[in-house]
Amino acid sequence: MAQVLLKKEENIAIIRVDRPEALNALSRSIIDEMDELVEEVMRDKDIRCLILHSEKNFAAGADIKKMVECNEEEARAFLFSPTYNKIADLSIPVIAAIEGYALGGGMELAMTADIRIAGESAKMGFPEITLGIMPGAGGTIRVPRIIGEARAKELIFTGDVITAEKALSMGLVNRVSDDEHVFDEAMKLAKKLAKRAPIAMAMAKKTIKAGQEEQSHTKGIEIEADNWAKLFTTQDQKEGMRAFLEKRKPDFQNK
Repeated sequence: MAQVLLKKEENIAIIRVDRPEALNALSRSIIDEMDELVEEVMRDKDIRCLILHSEKNFAAGADIKKMVECNEEEARAFLFSPTYNKIADLSIPVIAAIEGYALGGGMELAMTADIRIAGESAKMGFPEITLGIMPGAGGTIRVPRIIGEARAKELIFTGDVITAEKALSMGLVNRVSDDEHVFDEAMKLAKKLAKRAPIAMAMAKKTIKAGQEEQSHTKGIEIEADNWAKLFTTQDQKEGMRAFLEKRKPDFQNK
């Protein structure tokens, strides 16, 4: 029986973990299933946005029972990073709709998203340090880039679980919604993003990432300028600007 589900609503994809009895805790088999679905999303050129969302609990960390007796080699095999990197590297925007617990590997999954929306009762954090380990699926790399080194260190070093409002104040999430409408908020935003020019969206996401990884500010600006100019070879650029001049909504064709 599948533990991860993929649903498509028009040009929006939704990936959900379906393991409610374990608060949607993640396991090696779940991540393997998720990897296959992410590959399917990558192949589908009609999909314009991906939502990560699980009912009641986003993902209450990784399955400790499966890890407790791991040696170093087995721990490496358990890593979720390859799949998380695929999600983070998707050319389409990714939204995490966070309900309930998002802890450890679950919160690291949320950090692969471009935008995070949390329910007001959500509980988030990186409690790995209390288990004698540290985040191992991108947490020590992505979190400092999102909220800054000092705040990331406090979260990771203490292992504290924080509220949605605290996460919002730190910049860990983009917005907080009432619990009943977290997914609705994510879907509303996904539909908005899906109407934007997909090639320009992909280029913007690629350029932001390159800028974050490029140590030279000047080089980053050069990358941006080159990518900006390349968009003028697309039909979508012509359509977008002509639609503006003609006072109508653009019809982007991903070309």
